[in-house]
Amino acid sequence: MNPAPPLPDSTQRHEMLQAGLDLLDQGITVFDANLRLVAWNRPFLQLLEFPEELAQIGTPFEHFIRYNAERGEYGPGDREIQIAERVAKAASFAPHITERQRPNGRVLLLRGEPLPHMGFVTLYSDVTEQRYIENLTEHQNIQLEERVRRRTAQLENANANLSRANSENTRIAAALRRNEERLRLINDTIPILLGYVDKDEVYQYANKGYSDWYGHPEGAVTGRAVLDVIGPQVYAQVREPVKKALAGQQVTYEYQMERRGQTVYARSTLVPEITTEGETLGFFVFSHEITEQKRMEAALVQAQKMEAIGQLTGGLAHDFNNLLTVVIGNLAALQDHRPDDAEVNEFVEPALQSARRGVQLIKRLLTFSRQQPLEPQAVEIGRLIGGLAKLVRRSLPESIAVSTDVASGTVHALVDPGQLESALLNFALNARDAMPDGGRLHIATRAVELSADAGAFDVAPGRYALIEVADNGCGMDAATLARVYEPFFTTKRFGLGSGLGLSMAYGFVKQSGGGISIQSQPGQGTTVLMVLPLTTPEPDVDRPADEAPLAHGGELVLLAEDEPNVRRVVRQQLIDLGYPVIEAENGAQALAMIEQIPDIAIVVSDVIMPGGINGRQLAEQVLAGHPQMRIVLMSGYADEAEDGASDLPVLAKPFVRQDLARALQKANKS
Repeated sequence: MNPAPPLPDSTQRHEMLQAGLDLLDQGITVFDANLRLVAWNRPFLQLLEFPEELAQIGTPFEHFIRYNAERGEYGPGDREIQIAERVAKAASFAPHITERQRPNGRVLLLRGEPLPHMGFVTLYSDVTEQRYIENLTEHQNIQLEERVRRRTAQLENANANLSRANSENTRIAAALRRNEERLRLINDTIPILLGYVDKDEVYQYANKGYSDWYGHPEGAVTGRAVLDVIGPQVYAQVREPVKKALAGQQVTYEYQMERRGQTVYARSTLVPEITTEGETLGFFVFSHEITEQKRMEAALVQAQKMEAIGQLTGGLAHDFNNLLTVVIGNLAALQDHRPDDAEVNEFVEPALQSARRGVQLIKRLLTFSRQQPLEPQAVEIGRLIGGLAKLVRRSLPESIAVSTDVASGTVHALVDPGQLESALLNFALNARDAMPDGGRLHIATRAVELSADAGAFDVAPGRYALIEVADNGCGMDAATLARVYEPFFTTKRFGLGSGLGLSMAYGFVKQSGGGISIQSQPGQGTTVLMVLPLTTPEPDVDRPADEAPLAHGGELVLLAEDEPNVRRVVRQQLIDLGYPVIEAENGAQALAMIEQIPDIAIVVSDVIMPGGINGRQLAEQVLAGHPQMRIVLMSGYADEAEDGASDLPVLAKPFVRQDLARALQKANKS
């Protein structure tokens, strides 16, 4: 194996650093304590449109200000006063970051930092096209390669001139050392990971940010092989891009690595250094971290998945409600026709109970998936937790034991039940992820009195419903616990969590007038404590109409429903209530029958039907021509059934005969 080549001398290092500096898309200047120019790069002259002859070592800062004043950049006013003010401000230099619009319309971001021995360094960035930088990457890299070639030729010419100036060698060597220190300071300050790798895959240069990224001390990267610095895991991902760069091809790629216990992502561009003879000497590395960008992309994908699930759930709910209408309607009819048949009821009653549980399950899924916020109401917390526990048990593996402890008396809180269920389910799923090998999940509630010093919840004194969700999982350290409410923050791998669950739960609880506190330690599990304001539910008022026997009518009913099985069930329910029935398969057919049969008194119609006329359009056209006619709508969509925009009664599927009778009574009164 050939020994590693000797490290470059200080002149070569200066040239390499200056070449890398000129490759940046940002302008850089360094002025000493006497406000004289000691270092710059070509982008500085291009961004501020200064002539090259103005940029010389030792050029006073005032010359640049005067040049700008003479070309009218400072507006009207005494030119000498404007120049003096800007020079005085530079002399009393303070760190700053500012934006400035150039006369040509470009917007520059200026960042100034002091140097250890007085003087200052300024970084000029063109941020006008920042949003479009990814689309311009290829074009910029071509320009970057061209600047490398041009600068290489200039440095070769400068090296020849330096060789002829033997009497200046000592002074120039000292100046180069000072410039090297300044350039290193500049490279260590800019937020880019910079490095240079030779053709033997050995680092010849790396700035401080590059060393920190891979966990090496400053200066410990130079002279080491790429594999040794970045490790086998990362090297396996970058092996092919490195080969392409050493073959003379510019390449951009992304990679991931484990850093301080977290998975982080970076994007790198390798720009080969090629001689005029076509020989590749090595390549420059320009890298920056994209972990947060990846997290945002993952969060967006998760949000799109949730939106798709919500839309899918709504459509499935309609179909399932139609199916359950048939199942419940037939079972209820069988039970009504054979009320004293114990053998029949032995089979019918469990089937009815299971079908009704299916109705509740669909309602719960719709609650989780709906996009608009629900209205807060008085919720009995113990009953809600009892129902949710059944869903949680089905969602968790058998290795996790679920237990509940609700208060002996009823505890009501003024809260959105769907939002509360969603928050509690999120806590339970987080607990599941914290107990991969099994454990215990406990959910409890009780009424508590909070005093003025209840600082953990940040709520006003008063009576609250306390909900506790505790697990004995892996727990969280203090650093993680401090960020649990941050949107998009998650410790889960990409694709397994959006980082929005706890932040949304926190916002929901605060909007409900409550508070939340999370207690956790590594290896000790996690306990979520949530308080919500207590409320007194409105007393149930017995409605005489519900107690009275349901009226049976003899009026002719037109039933419009496109599903044959649903139509058959509803027709039988109407017949059992004493109504003669005629049927239509769609809205157009129903309209034609209404015009031909004057005895029709009531229309019972599904909301969603094929044929171009839905139930609401049918109702509008019928009432326009027959205002005395009564209409009852049916819908398998929860949103349609809850829509209060119309005065017409909307009967939510599935329903039984008594529900239909009440809807007909309501239509009679309207």
